[in-house]
Amino acid sequence: MKLSVCAVAFRCLSSCCIVLTVGLVTSHSPTANEGNASCHLFILSGQSNMAGMRPEDSFIPDIEKVFGKEHVLVVKDAHGGQPIRRWYREWEAADGSRPDSTGDLYQLLMDKVQAAIIGKEIQTVTFVWMQGERDAAEKCGEIYTASLEGLLQQLSNDLKRDDINVVIGRLSDFDMKNAKYPHWTLIREQQAAFFQNGPRRSLVNTDDLNDGENRRGKKIKDDLHYSASGYVELGKRFAQEAIQLIEASDGVGGGR
Repeated sequence: MKLSVCAVAFRCLSSCCIVLTVGLVTSHSPTANEGNASCHLFILSGQSNMAGMRPEDSFIPDIEKVFGKEHVLVVKDAHGGQPIRRWYREWEAADGSRPDSTGDLYQLLMDKVQAAIIGKEIQTVTFVWMQGERDAAEKCGEIYTASLEGLLQQLSNDLKRDDINVVIGRLSDFDMKNAKYPHWTLIREQQAAFFQNGPRRSLVNTDDLNDGENRRGKKIKDDLHYSASGYVELGKRFAQEAIQLIEASDGVGGGR
């Protein structure tokens, strides 16, 4: 495990789907299998800051430069203002109580994933996650690492793979005093703990992405959401970390 220059330097509303499957190869790396249609699958999900990131602006171009268009498969489904329990089916509160319904947004995501991979040879899987604001607001920080671990295991079981790469966008510096979102810094700590707990994981810093000018032309500083250029940079950082994780494993899948 490591943190790159695009990740933190310490270890401590809408839905959209983008699927790219076939195209001309513009470039390739040794991890792209030439002569067949094997794909590197990238699953992007989370809440509003993931919803605000447009993969076609920076994430997809950077990924395609390395692996080639015909070896890239990207599925994105994100929903603003939603807690992790809407993805993790077995979520339960710190007191052991459970809501009536969990995992519904995960099912929407996986329906898109399953449709996208029909007839494809999946070489690697990378899960890119940008979420946690709602859990910070609802004071669910104490169980966030366990929820992330459960979500990853759930994805691993459903895809029958034990080699999923995970790139996590850490919450920004929006509320470091926990004034508006009581568990803001705790979620940040829990995200760092998740990063430390296992292999094939990367943690991306977003502290500098919420300053500048947003897409409506408004000046922002330490905002909950990111600037126009911040979203572009977020995609680039996600891509860089995903590429490094794949190359570190020689791009070889390990399905089970």
